[in-house]
This record gives sequence, structure tokens and C-alpha cells, in this order.
Amino acid sequence: MLADFRRRFWISLILTLPILFFSETLRSLVSLGAPPQFPGASLLVVAFATAIYFYGGWPFLRGLIDELRKRLPGMMTLIGLAISVAYVYSTVVALGLAGKAFFWELATLIDIMLLGHWIEMRSVMSAGSALESLVRLMPDSVHRVRDDGSIEEISLSELRKGDRIMVRPGEKFAVDGEVVEGTTAVDESLLTGESRPVRKVPGDGVVGGSVNGEGSVTVSATKVGDETYLSTVVEMVREAQESKSRTQTLADRAAFWLTIIAITAGAITLTSWLVAGREFVFAMERMVTVMVITCPHALGLAVPLVVAVSTSLAASSGLLLRNRASFERAGTVDTVVFDKTGTLTEGTFGLKAVVSLADLDEDEVLRLAASVEQRSEHPLAAGVVRGAKEKSISLADVADFEAMKGRGVSGSVDGRRVLVVSPGYLRENGIEAADEGLREHREQGRTVSYVLVEETVVGALALGDTTRPEAKEAVNALHGMNIRCVMMTGDSESVAGAVAETLGIDEFFAEVLPDRKAELVKELQRKGRIVAMTGDGVNDAPALASADVGIAIGTGTDVAVETADVVLVRSDPRDVVSIVRLARATHGKMVQNLFWATGYNAVAIPLAAGVLAGRGIILSPAAGAVLMSLSTVIVAVNARLLRLR
Repeated sequence: MLADFRRRFWISLILTLPILFFSETLRSLVSLGAPPQFPGASLLVVAFATAIYFYGGWPFLRGLIDELRKRLPGMMTLIGLAISVAYVYSTVVALGLAGKAFFWELATLIDIMLLGHWIEMRSVMSAGSALESLVRLMPDSVHRVRDDGSIEEISLSELRKGDRIMVRPGEKFAVDGEVVEGTTAVDESLLTGESRPVRKVPGDGVVGGSVNGEGSVTVSATKVGDETYLSTVVEMVREAQESKSRTQTLADRAAFWLTIIAITAGAITLTSWLVAGREFVFAMERMVTVMVITCPHALGLAVPLVVAVSTSLAASSGLLLRNRASFERAGTVDTVVFDKTGTLTEGTFGLKAVVSLADLDEDEVLRLAASVEQRSEHPLAAGVVRGAKEKSISLADVADFEAMKGRGVSGSVDGRRVLVVSPGYLRENGIEAADEGLREHREQGRTVSYVLVEETVVGALALGDTTRPEAKEAVNALHGMNIRCVMMTGDSESVAGAVAETLGIDEFFAEVLPDRKAELVKELQRKGRIVAMTGDGVNDAPALASADVGIAIGTGTDVAVETADVVLVRSDPRDVVSIVRLARATHGKMVQNLFWATGYNAVAIPLAAGVLAGRGIILSPAAGAVLMSLSTVIVAVNARLLRLR
């Protein structure tokens, strides 16, 4: 389409030159005298004008037909009507009807409209270039390692899951995979916004589209084709750019009514000047100018251009927008709820202490607990298992494993039922437990889990998590934006309190069960708060769905990511601040564009109608087209200025 508008503009401009040469009005303005007269001169002008009307004006005529067929008159309806009225009237005059033709106004109007669309389309393509730049991150070919160790070059489409590929320094990773040989540092900045190279050793994952650093590595492909992270990002960006937000719906409705106003204003202008006694050609020229200058083109682009820029800007910063309407609401958020584990804290718990509360020694308590926990996916479980392995404790097989949501896990070890549970489980079941050696750990904000054998407490485990260094910075930044910070966690009151005090959290809820998280979000909403929920686990999914804006940490579970409105590629709570800032800046640009796209009509329409004609100020259709195109370009440029913020 870009090439088509460019070609039509240049051809129409060349065809316009003879029309300008034979125009009496234009020649008198530049003191060139009367145009040369010879038989058929007027028909020659009609021929050039006809070529411009049907060739240069075809995109607008086709648009007119499409809009009328859909019963949604818009910008193309106005332009198509304006040039059709001008062409038909001028042609009839040239063939003998008394009046004054304005072929040069028609030709220059079409030229300027084509030029405006050409410039505008370049702005649109530039604003929405994120998808192209993301797709270009993928190389066309890869170096596949054969079973005998030799290397062959194949196209990316031939690569299959499980294939091993060699990636040399400076090359891009073609697929998502796992490093199986070699070490390197990988530049993931184009995907995640992380400026520092990320160290990769065997066992670490790599993402397609990232750039290899100083070392050659062999990677086993784990995801290929549409399964890769980059393909997922491209699809999410495309869906976000194509989805209509609430502001876009408002703009579309305004554009429809502006079209009706333009046609009505044009008819009133024509009638008024005829009633005032002016000649028909003057009245019609005023009508055509009104219709052209009121074209809601800028209004139709005001929001989509900002959407394209903000979505691509977010994607390049590691912020993936899945829901446009919810993203807009992020700019009005006044409360951010954080899940503690994995969001405000590292989420990698380390075993700090094992306390025996019965006749068993500490290693046996740890063996029983780790044997059950090895079947769990909870971060606490991973810490327990890791602690047992560090002590070289052999784990037993587990039967009848059961995960009790928000309470712990249970299973059969050596024929005995073993439970690893939270303090809340003990209270709910009226089980007493000694506090020997545990108070100190609680005061330090560590998580305490109890180990039970056949409902008898035999020991306890103290696990520690550390707050993310970026978390306090994120909380401070949100406070600076007058946003209240709330924390929810399944941990005990003492653990939650210690973390909240360290980070400066305004309010926290401890020992919250998964189903309770969503209810707490709704309670905040009932108090009139606009809530954003940030989390990374399966148990956060209901709360993410209930919040006004659901924000998932990208390293979290697929369920959490699929439920969220925004996905943070990096596990950095500061990106929550970036989302709110971007949403506010995006809304500001939308308002500015909507104001410009509609506000200038308050001045332009009266001028186009000729209210200042008595003072010698008259706008021609071509001048109206210049103003209309100028407003469109201003809207496009203003949208692109969002990148500077």
C-alpha cells in the first residue's frame, strides 16, 4: 500500500502539470496571462483531469464504496464525495454548461490527499515496526551438529526439537534451548530489556533471538517454530496492536459522528451561500472544502498509532501486553498488590535450620521431610530437598503423595504418614508444638514448617528467603506516584511483617490461602481501590484474574502468565513501575491526539465554510487538504514522541 500511494502520487503530480498550465485562475495569480487557445484545449484538460480522478482518486473512490456498503461512512466517504462532486461539475462546465470549472483545485486536492496518505502510512509503518524487528531477530539458517560431531548448515524450518546446534560468538540463537556444552555470556537486551549480558553454562536455558557473546556453545533445541518465546511475543504484540481499547472505541464513534457532521455542514454551507446570492461554483467550492477539511482521518489514527508505539515500546522493554483495555487501566491504578514469594523475594529458599522436637535426630527429620517434599513444586519444597542433598542424605520413595493447598504436603514414607505443614495447619487441627529454638528464626522473618509423623510433631524446618534488591526501589517509586503497596503471602504473620518492614510495604496479609487471595483483591476493590495484582504462581491466578490489572512475572507458571493482562519477562518488580508509567504516558498521548484531531475542526470548519470571506480569507479545497493532512502528520509524529519518554 505504501508503494501504491507513492506511485499514484508521482503519476498524478505529473498529470497535474498540464492542468495547471491551462488554468486561467492559476495563471492570473502568477501573472502568466491567458492560457494558449486551440481547438480541443478544454477537452485535453478534461482528459488529464479524468485520468487523475480515476487513477489518483481510485483509493478514495474504492473506500467510499466500501464504507457505504458497510453503512459506516467515514473519511473515504468524505474525500470520495468531495472529489466526485468537483470532477462531475467541472466536466459538465467544460462540456458547455454555464459556470466555472476548477480542475486545478481537483487535481491538487487529489495530489495532496495522496501525499498525506503516503506520509501517514510511512509513520504508521514506522510506529508499528516492532513485529518486523522482532521477526528479524531470528537467523535464516543454523549450524546443526550431527551424531558423528560434524556440522551441517540447514534452514531454520528444517530444525526439529531435540536437535543440537552450534552457536558461535556473535551469532543469534535460532530457537529456545538448553546449553549442553560450553560457556558464554548472552545479550538478551532486545528481548527482555536487560542491558547486562547473562552468563550461561551447561544446563542453562537460552532464548531464540538473543545474541551469543564470547564463547561457542552447543545448544539442544527445546522449542522450535511457533513454540519459541520470540514467536509467542510476536503473536502477543500482534494481538495487542489489533485489539481495540476503550479509547479506540470512543474514537471510532467520534469519527462516525464527525463524518455525519461534515456532510451536514457541507450541505448547510452550500445552501447558505446559494441563498446569500453567491454563484453556484463558489458555494460548491466552499462545500467541498468543508468536507475535505473535516475528514476524520487524524481522529481515526489518533489512538491506533499510540497503541502501536506503546505496544512495541513495551515489548522491547520486556513488558508484554496481553489486554489493551486492562493496560489502559494501569494508568489509573492506586493500589498494587504483590505476592511475596518469587515477586518481592528471590523465591529460592535455603534451609537455615533443622530442629528436632522428638526422639528423632535432625538428619532423620530432614530425610522424612525431604522425601515427601521431593514430589512438590513449591519453592519451599525445593529448598528442603536442596538442603538434604547438600548433607548427602538419601531420600526414600513416597506413596500416596498429596498437596494440601496453602497448608503443606503429605505422603507415605517407610509405611508411615509424613506431613510437612505450615503453622496454620497445626492451629486448624488443634495440634500443639514446642517452640524450642524456633522463636529466633521467626523473629528473623524465616519460614517455619513442621514435620509430623502420624499426626505427631517430630521436628521443624526453618527456611529463609531474601528480598530482591530491586523490590524496595520499586516500592519507593510507587509511593512517589501516590500508589499504595500491599503484600499477600501464605507465610506466617512474623515472616510477612519482617519483609513488609524491610521494604516499606503499607499493608500486608499473612497466612493467606490461595482462594482467599482473590477475595482480598475484591475487598480492596469494594473499598473503591483500583487494584493491580502481581504474582507468579498457580495460586496467584484467581487473584490475577480478579484484579483490575493482572501482572504476571514471566518466569512464573504458565497458568499465571495466561491469566494476566501484562507479563513481565524479567523477574524485576521495578517493571511494575514501568508499566504504570507507560500506561500513564500512553493515555496522555491518546488524549493529546484526540484533542488535536477534533479540536482543530472548531476553527477549520468555519474557515472552510467561508465565515471570513468578507475579509478576503478563503480556503481552497487544496488548502483544506493541506490542513487535514497536516493534522494527520502531527498526530503521527506526536504518537512517535512517546518513545522519547
